[in-house]
Amino acid sequence: MSPSRAQARIHDAALQLFAEKGTEDLSVTELAKAAGIARGTIYNNIESPESLFEDVAGELATEMHRRVVESYATVEDPVERLAHGMRFHIRRAHDEPAWGRFITRFAFSNAPLEAMWTGPPMRDVLTGMALGRYDFSEAQIPAVLAMIGGTSVATMVLVVEGHRSWRDAGADSVELVLRAMGIDPKEARTIACSDLPPLLEVQVS
Repeated sequence: MSPSRAQARIHDAALQLFAEKGTEDLSVTELAKAAGIARGTIYNNIESPESLFEDVAGELATEMHRRVVESYATVEDPVERLAHGMRFHIRRAHDEPAWGRFITRFAFSNAPLEAMWTGPPMRDVLTGMALGRYDFSEAQIPAVLAMIGGTSVATMVLVVEGHRSWRDAGADSVELVLRAMGIDPKEARTIACSDLPPLLEVQVS
């Protein structure tokens, strides 16, 4: 097994275990069993078991940033980009439940994951403000970003727990966020229900 493939299996297994159990008491034996590889392969392919959580969280955040940005690269309107970004996260939580549980469990307690809500969303908010698309003050930007992140994560919980479909939950949540930011209700609904492009794959080095 190549080092890159082994690392991918280790990170996938770690993500599922962290999502289920939290960050405490994850043994190398348990990780090897979940990944379907030998203990020695774990030590040969990760720098430190103690830093595995931070490594997984950082890689996950970087990967999602790139996938979101590349997936809406042809969309010019920052409001539509913001809406797509929220819905990409919500749809992925449905498509990859372990990923969704990891995000919802650690979204606001890990710096790289917190940055998921202050990277592309921040740029789209600032661009939208510059274009006069929103109706809130500069002093309210932190509250707006908290609303975007909090709503996205809460909606992901609804989806992962099976309470609502990603499509309906995503549309409703995005519509309400856009309306709170000053977008006309009819336009907010149209944007929130628009076709969502595929979430493109990217290579994270």
